[in-house]
Amino acid sequence: MLYLLLFFNEENLEHTDLVYKYFSDDDFLRISGKIKEVELTTSGEIRVLFREKKSLFAKNKSIAQIAKDEFYRLKMDNTRDKTGILLFFLLKDRAFYICADSGINSLVEQSTWDNIRDAIQNNFKEGMFLEGLLTGLDSVGKVLSKHFPRKSDDTNELTDKVEF
Repeated sequence: MLYLLLFFNEENLEHTDLVYKYFSDDDFLRISGKIKEVELTTSGEIRVLFREKKSLFAKNKSIAQIAKDEFYRLKMDNTRDKTGILLFFLLKDRAFYICADSGINSLVEQSTWDNIRDAIQNNFKEGMFLEGLLTGLDSVGKVLSKHFPRKSDDTNELTDKVEF
């Protein structure tokens, strides 16, 4: 599990449909397409989830706990080889969390996630939100394909659609 901060501009945080301040519907299609493309090289399963803010029920929870709750709600822990990975974005808090299943965590070093975090954050700081996320997905895909190459009997266990 890895906690990562985003650095969005403060003035963008007042919009009621916050996710559309950073991404368009076309962007969501590109993100889904990138997930599908990346998963062709790995048995890993990647999901992206955006929340604008914490729900009333999650008000006192950390982003890590919310991401873990969402990970289980999305049944990402049910993959064959425990290779689910969730990129969870909490926009109002300007934060995100990468939540990986036990199969991934047992093989991937923290420094790998730190490098992915830095690349995403650098793009976000420059206002390149789509590019940052696509770069992050490419990097996650490379890590997964190295440790969990696609198997001949691999199936897409989870949807590639962006979750809101």
